[in-house]
Amino acid sequence: MKIEKLGFIGLGNMGHPMAKNLEKAGFPLSVYNRNRAKAAGFEEQSMIREGIAELVEHADIVFSMLTNDEAVNEVYEKILQGDIKGKLFVDMSTISRELTLSIASKLKEKGAAFIDAPVAGSTKPATEGTLIIMVGGDPEDLHRARPYLEQMGKSIKHLGENGQGIAAKLAINYFLSTIYQGLAETILFSDKLGIQRSDMLEIINDSASGSGATKVKTPLLVEENYSPAFALDLMLKDIRLAQQAGAEYPLLKTLLDTYGKAHDQGLGQLDVIGIIESIKS
Repeated sequence: MKIEKLGFIGLGNMGHPMAKNLEKAGFPLSVYNRNRAKAAGFEEQSMIREGIAELVEHADIVFSMLTNDEAVNEVYEKILQGDIKGKLFVDMSTISRELTLSIASKLKEKGAAFIDAPVAGSTKPATEGTLIIMVGGDPEDLHRARPYLEQMGKSIKHLGENGQGIAAKLAINYFLSTIYQGLAETILFSDKLGIQRSDMLEIINDSASGSGATKVKTPLLVEENYSPAFALDLMLKDIRLAQQAGAEYPLLKTLLDTYGKAHDQGLGQLDVIGIIESIKS
């Protein structure tokens, strides 16, 4: 296998451990983050680049993991200014399908390749390299990226052309938003009935209603400590993206109202299960 030079843009709560897994695997890696302090820990084995153009110049495959449409658009506008022919870009952010397709088209016009590869999973699977990666793009581009994606995820799902990876991500996060609101309401109801949270959550997790989503949020609910693995405001962003993509279903208004209220109350930087604090108020 030809070892290509890698670049990684975006070293936040998710991007940092994902890039670390590429570094641990021994691949030649350059990293960039707008706030350079977030690149701490990459000095010894990787190259910390001072700008996007410098990183792209020294990479064959560039991964990006950014917060929203605005951040992704800003980064790719800079990327498109350079000589990028023959390079592969892998965006792992959760953004609108429209922006994904626009970026794919513009990169291809300049002779570059692109796959959208958003992930299911939060900071723990990002650290463990056990994310689920949903891919939209040409099979040959996925083949080129696969050895590196395998260091970040336990499962790589090729769903079709560009835009299909992000489509699947919007759908799964729509589902997760309903799970977390339902879990929060259930715990508040059992609180009201005098059932210990730890007991109720054990029942949930050991029954057919339990899932990875309920299990990972159990310690936060028991301890009432909502330090963010996945911030509530990011879920609100994804619900709105789902709406833009055509989610017009009975629960949508409820989700927008509930998560929107939490944002307005200043709870947006709590973990998504911190929605419980808004619902009980």
